[in-house]
Amino acid sequence: MEEGLEHAGETHEAGIHVAISAEKLGDFLGLPITNALVTSWVVIFILVVTAFLVQKRLKLIPSRFQTLMEWMVGGIYDYVAETLESKENARKFFPLIMTIFLFLFIGNMIHFIPGIGSLEFMHVPLLRAPATDLVVPLTLALISFFVVEISGILAIGVWKYGGKFLVNPLRNPMGFGIGLIELIGEFVRVVSLSFRLFGNILAGEIVISVAIFFIPYLGPLPLMLFEIFIGTLQAAIFTMLTLFYIKLAISEPHEAH
Repeated sequence: MEEGLEHAGETHEAGIHVAISAEKLGDFLGLPITNALVTSWVVIFILVVTAFLVQKRLKLIPSRFQTLMEWMVGGIYDYVAETLESKENARKFFPLIMTIFLFLFIGNMIHFIPGIGSLEFMHVPLLRAPATDLVVPLTLALISFFVVEISGILAIGVWKYGGKFLVNPLRNPMGFGIGLIELIGEFVRVVSLSFRLFGNILAGEIVISVAIFFIPYLGPLPLMLFEIFIGTLQAAIFTMLTLFYIKLAISEPHEAH
């Protein structure tokens, strides 16, 4: 019996390692520590250290690299300002929009770094794309949801914002129906945002794992390049949708319909 279990274990280790949910590495004060959580903290560390180093190395006479980065960030900032139709709004929301994109982008790209996949802890991969753990996309979707709703209330007031969804059915039956659909849509966004991101990134990771097992070396390379594109695209889609939802929320009721 024991020999059979050992043989089964060897077969499992030699096979394709595919885990739908994030894998547990241990506990800290009774809280589970997963490989997706570890990667999330690694990404946060990278963002904090990069921001600190960039701030220290900014120069009045910029280098070519600094000029390039300022051009890229400035272009994104201008797009946010154009979308929100106000530089004041851009100053408020640009840090959030950029942080969400960078967190998702780096988190999606980190497992493509050579050698990362070989890092293990107790036979479990140490790092895993944060978006492959549904908790992470769901948390980001909830952050997006509350930012959108609170921003709408603060921008145009409780009554005007509520008036987008709650219309007197006797005076405007069609408006009542549209408002009800939009109200339901506000909550559905949480599901659509989180599951879209989770599904696409997890599917890509599984496909690459299968490709590496059956066609090692150069076989998975085209798929990896495609998944790099998908990872970037999904980070951009999540960020852009959050930006557009904010625009709709802070618009006057007649502009929202």
